[in-house]
Amino acid sequence: MLDGPRLAPASGGPADALVVLLHGYGADGRDLIDLGQLWAPFLPGAAFVSPHAPEPCALTPVGRQWFGYVERDDRERWTGVQAAHAALDSFLDAELTRLGLSDSRLALVGFSQGTMMALHTGLRRAQAPAGIVGFSGMHIVPGEREIETFDAAITSRPPVLLIHGDRDEVIPPQALPQAMESLEARGIAVRGHLSNGLGHGIDQTGLLLAGNFLGEILGTP
Repeated sequence: MLDGPRLAPASGGPADALVVLLHGYGADGRDLIDLGQLWAPFLPGAAFVSPHAPEPCALTPVGRQWFGYVERDDRERWTGVQAAHAALDSFLDAELTRLGLSDSRLALVGFSQGTMMALHTGLRRAQAPAGIVGFSGMHIVPGEREIETFDAAITSRPPVLLIHGDRDEVIPPQALPQAMESLEARGIAVRGHLSNGLGHGIDQTGLLLAGNFLGEILGTP
């Protein structure tokens, strides 16, 4: 079972929403949990949780991975998101049950490999989450032989915000328009922002855009 650091609602009351933060390769849940404090003004009633990915990182002894590092190998990435899906899906069920919330009060926020997981699992929930935010990631799609099965597995179409740096040295900036095209082709409303001068990271503009987006989709219980 996945677990990781949590932040209670800034309001001091019971949670009226849940934001799940999914870290990138070689990090762990502590890498993103502080985003909850930055976004608390937008979402005073939201609880935040940042689960540690299920596997020890092969290249960073203290880090975690959703799946093994794969450079420019879409087939292996597809295998990876599929393998990690069940653990994340079960974790989301457990956290929502614990807080007494439905998927309509859930947002997924991912960075890099965490974005891959947020998109893969978020679009396969039985009930649609309120929305998905992805920083510096990709939408992982299988080869043509599996595309019909892939499309049939998409059971929810929440709004999506994708943010990427135009100098990303890990996941090329072209991944942003590619992901937008892929999602739009599947009937998913998606917004995108390319941050000028940003590498593989999150800048202040991205934080503000994401905070506004989260406030928009979760602001009214």
